[in-house]
Amino acid sequence: MASKMTNGLAFMKMHGLGNDFVVIDLRSGGERPDASTVAAIADRHRGVGFDQLALIEPGENADARLTFYNADGSLSAACGNATRCIARYLMDESGATNLRLATDHAVLVAEEAGQGLTRVNMGPPVLDWARIPLARDVDTLHLPVAGDPVATGMGNPHMTFFVPDAAAVDLASFGPEHEHHPLYPQRTNVEVVQILSRDEILLRIWERGTGPTLASGSCSCAAAVAAARRGLTERRVKVNVPGGQLEIDWRDDGVWMTAETAYVFDGVWRG
Repeated sequence: MASKMTNGLAFMKMHGLGNDFVVIDLRSGGERPDASTVAAIADRHRGVGFDQLALIEPGENADARLTFYNADGSLSAACGNATRCIARYLMDESGATNLRLATDHAVLVAEEAGQGLTRVNMGPPVLDWARIPLARDVDTLHLPVAGDPVATGMGNPHMTFFVPDAAAVDLASFGPEHEHHPLYPQRTNVEVVQILSRDEILLRIWERGTGPTLASGSCSCAAAVAAARRGLTERRVKVNVPGGQLEIDWRDDGVWMTAETAYVFDGVWRG
C-alpha cells in the first residue's frame, strides 16, 4: 500500500468490539498521511470514519512498527484494540502465533488466544505521576479532583471514576470537562466504571481526541488496574463495554488484554 499515489491511499477498516480503525500498511513504502488528512479520513459524514487510525511500518527488532492517531489528527502512543486487530491481520498473513509489535509506548507482545480471540500484553501500567504525565506531584490513587478518580498511564493518560450507575453519567459533558482537566497537560482519556462483582466491571469511555467509543483497549486496561489498586476487584476481570466484553489480566509482566477482532473491508481514500 502507498500513502500518496495517483490512484489514492489504500487502507483497511477494522474494529475491536465496535472500536473502529482505519489501518494503512506502509511496509512496502509510501509516506505517512499528515494530520489534516488523518482528520479528513476520520469524518464519519465526509470521510471514512474511525476512532483511531493506525500505520503499519517495518520494525527494528520487532515484526512491525505501529503508529496511532486520534480522530482529531493528534498522535497517541498506544491503542490496545487496534494493536489486537493488526496483530490478528499479521498473524493470519504470516501463520505466526505470536508477534512483537513496536509502538511509541513499548514493544508489545501479541499472541493467538484460540477460539478466534487475540491477546496483547499492553505492558506494565504507569503509576508515577510524572510519567503518566500529570502537572504536579499528587497521589495517583486518589486524585485531588471531585469524584476521587484514579490516574493511570497505559502509554496514554487515563482518569478513572468509580460510580454506582455508569449509565446515569452524562458522558457528553462529563468526558470533555475532564479530558481537558489542568492536571493533565497532554489531556486524558476518561473512564466511568461501575463495579459488578470482584471479577467483572461495566465501563463507559470518553477517548482523548475522539470522544465516546464503543470500546477501548487501553481504557479497559486502565479501568481494571484502577479497580484492582483500589481493592474493588481482583487483578483479572471481565470488562463490559458498549461494544462487547474484554478480559483484562494484570500479571507481573504487564496488563494482558483478550477479545475478538474484525476485518471489515478494504478501500481507497481519494480525498
